[in-house]
Amino acid sequence: MNRSNFPCPASARRCRCALASAFILLGGIVAAVPHVFAQDSVPASAPLLAAAESSAAPAVPPEVDPPVLTAAEEPLPKPVDDVALNGPPPVESYAIPPAPSEGGKEIYGAGAGITSAPKRFQWGVRLTIRGVYDDNILLSHFDRIHDWYVAFEPAITIGYGDSIVGRSGNYIRLDYAPSIFVYTDHSDDDSIQHLIRLEGQYGLGRLTLGLSQDVQILHGSHLDTSTLDASAIAIAGSINAGINGRTHVDLYRTNLGASYDLSDKTFLTSEFHYDRDDFNTLISSDRIFGNLFFNYKYSPKLAFGLGAEGGFNTVEIGPDETFEQGLVRVQYQLTGKIALNASAGVEVRQFDSNDGGSRGDEVSGVYEIGAVYQPFDGTVITLRGTSQVLNSAAVANADFLATNVLLGVRQRLLERVYLGFTAGYEHAHYFPTINGVDVSRDDNYFLIEPAVDVMVTRWFTVGAYYLYRTNDSPIARFDYYENQVGMRASFTY
Repeated sequence: MNRSNFPCPASARRCRCALASAFILLGGIVAAVPHVFAQDSVPASAPLLAAAESSAAPAVPPEVDPPVLTAAEEPLPKPVDDVALNGPPPVESYAIPPAPSEGGKEIYGAGAGITSAPKRFQWGVRLTIRGVYDDNILLSHFDRIHDWYVAFEPAITIGYGDSIVGRSGNYIRLDYAPSIFVYTDHSDDDSIQHLIRLEGQYGLGRLTLGLSQDVQILHGSHLDTSTLDASAIAIAGSINAGINGRTHVDLYRTNLGASYDLSDKTFLTSEFHYDRDDFNTLISSDRIFGNLFFNYKYSPKLAFGLGAEGGFNTVEIGPDETFEQGLVRVQYQLTGKIALNASAGVEVRQFDSNDGGSRGDEVSGVYEIGAVYQPFDGTVITLRGTSQVLNSAAVANADFLATNVLLGVRQRLLERVYLGFTAGYEHAHYFPTINGVDVSRDDNYFLIEPAVDVMVTRWFTVGAYYLYRTNDSPIARFDYYENQVGMRASFTY
């Protein structure tokens, strides 16, 4: 039954009026932008421009000499706009990540617009308001429901040490970013989500220790994450592109990392992870794994690593699993224009069963790549891709190999206008985890998202975007397409 035929309650009508007022307000702001440009035509000082650009969109870092690689391992770069996860791009700027000698174990967080002054206590707040028309709010194949909604997305960051700008040395940091979705005609789909991240780093001579803990409470028809850790859910949602409708899931991610200098050229890195996907009605799973890498610095710009990873999974419906990976890593950084981090290898996965129904080993190629290229001032091009085996939350006794790639391009014009384009693809190949189960399913997920944002002041931006995404699945229940058109306003302090 299509719920759009039901009468709209009084609260929904009030919300619709509020939405209309918001759009009128945004329209007036956009109309006033040329006047603001005229007022601000006098060049600002360098510190003010730096703060303004960081509060609006990806900015270009200053050209510096190539930093020297150290034992601290650099993470894979994140994309500019992961719209499938985040809706609009975050206010926090995306620039080339700092070199290990400058940034240590960088973990991307939700803070934005923080001064780079050397203060021990640092904090920042952000508020984004979006008005969106969505023609398939539940990502359904059979019952496409359209509606308008308003999303209120505040975020606060507090930290001690160099926890926000450089993330170097010893520091601790806490991020909290809730999201509130209010629909005009379908109030039953209103939802609140919570994203919490705690991270820290501590150095002891040659040894550097890092910790991060993520809690994501995702209830409703939006399985969104923020820049707290977009890697937890890949382009299609790595907890399945086919998961649609109202879904309740709590995600927990624990990561312990260590790096130790053996010499001027060699160092060891190791990580321990615990992940839990706790679904209300679907299939929950737990994963524990760790890795160890021996790394060699070939030059100040280039480093290689050779290592192994292993762990085990427990799944509510299906056999327990163990897996081992052999991996090669490479890190390359050339001045301030190019940064590359990549790893690739082979995974062998085993499946346990007490009733003799276990199948043979599954061998898969796995990789992760992240690259940033800034050919010109104001231009940022990012590429991210992964291939990994994940437990299916929607299909019993099945895993899937998720292979994806995401390309983001952002161009700054006239110092205040930012044009963005994001395109992504993911292929999900499902396979059984026990004998006698036929899992004939290969999904293909696509997304495109053009966007424009205008920096009205150094603390206030407005923008608009269009998002199209589709999942092509042989099972009609998981096959869908969706169009979104939205306007947004962001306040950063």
